[in-house]
Amino acid sequence: MNTINNAEFAKHMLLLARSADQFQPTATYDRDGDCIEFLAKPDPFYAERIDDLVTVYYSQETDELIGSLLKGVSKFCDDMAKQFPGFSIEIHDGRVRLEHIFRAKLWTSQRDPQELATLVYRKLIDIAEKADILVDADLCLT
Repeated sequence: MNTINNAEFAKHMLLLARSADQFQPTATYDRDGDCIEFLAKPDPFYAERIDDLVTVYYSQETDELIGSLLKGVSKFCDDMAKQFPGFSIEIHDGRVRLEHIFRAKLWTSQRDPQELATLVYRKLIDIAEKADILVDADLCLT
């Protein structure tokens, strides 16, 4: 069994705290799972599924929306291309802005503007835009 003394534990905790201070918002595409995980803050979180594409992450400390998991992303992009042949997502250097994916889902969902899921999508768009989040565009190429 591995044990550490109090000084080693304190040093480890200091490193963890420092990494939170240096945290940068991220979005990572997992090809095997065909999903994008987006984290705007390093808080511990709980998750709530809002529809077939998005599970939202809320901070356990503040209940603030801090990220999301998008599942079935390439299928969603493929469906978008079939449903709206004239719709194109602006891709630069093989990267796509995450808010474009959120916005495309919002535009196609035909929801009430005051519905909770609509408000969540608007918040995700805002957070991703402010964080300047880009992901690999391969998932949106058909």
